[in-house]
Amino acid sequence: MSGDPLPQVHLAPSFLQPFPMQSSPSGDLRDSLSTRKHCTLRRKMKNFNNGFFPSMLFLLICLVYSGLANDPFSHSHSLKTECIMKPPRSIVEQELILLSHSDEDDSDQEWEIDENGAIREMAQRIQLQQRIIYSFSAWVKLRGGNDKKVGIVFRSESERLVHGGEVRAKQGCWSLLKGGIVPNVSGPVDIFFKSEDREAKISVTKLSLKQFSKKEWKLKQDQLIEKIRKNKVRFEVTYNNKTAVKDAVISLKQTKPFFLLGCAMNFRILQSEGYRKWFASRFAITSFTNEMKWYTTEKVRGQENYTAADSMLKFAEENDILVRGHTVLWDDPKMQPSWVENIKDPEDVRNVTLNRINSVMKRYKGKLTGWDVVNENLHWDYFEKMLGVNASSRFYNLAYKLDPDVTLFVNEYNTIENPGEVTATPVKVKDKMEEILAYQGNENIKGAIGAQGHFSPIQPNLAYMRSALDTLGSLGLPVWITELDMPKCPNQAKYIEEILREVYSHPAVEGIIIFAGPEVSGFDKLTLADKDFNITETGDVIDKLLKEWHQKTSDIPNIFMVDHENEEEDVSLLHGLYNVNVSHPQIKNFSTSLRLEVTKEMGPRQVVRVVINA
Repeated sequence: MSGDPLPQVHLAPSFLQPFPMQSSPSGDLRDSLSTRKHCTLRRKMKNFNNGFFPSMLFLLICLVYSGLANDPFSHSHSLKTECIMKPPRSIVEQELILLSHSDEDDSDQEWEIDENGAIREMAQRIQLQQRIIYSFSAWVKLRGGNDKKVGIVFRSESERLVHGGEVRAKQGCWSLLKGGIVPNVSGPVDIFFKSEDREAKISVTKLSLKQFSKKEWKLKQDQLIEKIRKNKVRFEVTYNNKTAVKDAVISLKQTKPFFLLGCAMNFRILQSEGYRKWFASRFAITSFTNEMKWYTTEKVRGQENYTAADSMLKFAEENDILVRGHTVLWDDPKMQPSWVENIKDPEDVRNVTLNRINSVMKRYKGKLTGWDVVNENLHWDYFEKMLGVNASSRFYNLAYKLDPDVTLFVNEYNTIENPGEVTATPVKVKDKMEEILAYQGNENIKGAIGAQGHFSPIQPNLAYMRSALDTLGSLGLPVWITELDMPKCPNQAKYIEEILREVYSHPAVEGIIIFAGPEVSGFDKLTLADKDFNITETGDVIDKLLKEWHQKTSDIPNIFMVDHENEEEDVSLLHGLYNVNVSHPQIKNFSTSLRLEVTKEMGPRQVVRVVINA
């Protein structure tokens, strides 16, 4: 691993003398570590009870140079990590291995946790350092009973609990539990496993804790971006006789990026020319905050008014801005039109709801890239209480029949931004999407997952975010960040950039929409420009990333197509649509143009051949 040296990881000195650690161990240190792959400590454990019921494992820690662990930047969303018979072996550069009370030097050892809800005090603690990213992984399975969520919890000296990730464990087969922590302060923590069932009997193997400086983490992000957001493209310009045309000039201009960083808008954009110019010069996709919602379009029963939404859609279409629909229905009982809240007859609720779905979806059929069909239907259950447990699934079925080509989202909050969430965890959001798709008639729905991303004004837990996106992406459906924002704080610009880079570097994510705007827009959390449209510090971050994630227009001179294995002749291009112009300074009146599509489906390398008739 390259980058800044990592701080020393401390083991309790009364048990084991620690040895120094650098981010890239020297030869002497490698030799030392290779002879000490396991260390075993013994200490009496003491029972205590603090009011919640996780099962836990007595963990001991030893630093190693190589071993068994899951790389947080591996494409685990596309690999099978649920219910496999034997966890795979992977070699990593440097990690902490968490060991059980055993003298056995057995890297495939399985440890059993069945404390019937009791919590045992750790005999060994881990000293974590502020601003270091710690990524945890372990393979877990149940030894009996139905599927249960199993999570990892970090406990500080002040008894504060930090939830680090979770997985749905199954009986008799292994599933990968991933997560992590980015400590706000330095200090010791204990590590526990937690199950939603206090009687759960859990087995664990291949536990590891990897640490990264922020510089190292970003390096990993950048390396992954090169793989998932770009392709290598080779241009071969030849004469009819297949000889290379020296000094040909190839000009590239990206006309449409395939990964979109967009921004929400509200009705104020109709009132401000400055807001419209500011918006249209930056963003290629949007959603409307309230203007398509039921409580806006039908404030009085039977009197629909789509004026604001229609006008905003017209502005978007005139400026080639895509629109994502938000929202057909909202499962929060307090977010219904006031007249709907007063309806007590379920049959009447069913009739007005069906009318709403038909009205809004027929009106905008073919004009939107996607729809939130039943917003926040894990946190809330208004329609399920009124119309039955399958209400959401039935509404998705109707939406699909009305517009079969549009993408239909499950859209929830706290899924990636709050590790302590219990209602809309990544596992539960995934389960909800599977439930909807399993409903009769829904198997061909173009489904997608929306993670809203309303972050608190604190250091984001990047390791947890990555594991959460792994879980959401494991269905193979598109994942979007749909409402990203954060309250104002001294480090807002820094934190927002970290979040956006984390999301962009994850293979499952296909786009981002931020809830932000200039001061005139009224977005009071992410304000990107002041009243005179001067860019704020956070706005500068957004502009920088918009530029970075859009391929720069460039000329590529003197490409010699003589060595087909020479990768230096390849150009790394972001996925998207391009206009390509080929010319030659010494061939009069010669210029040819073509359109190029660069996509991940084309494979890691594309070859573009241009033949000159001269």
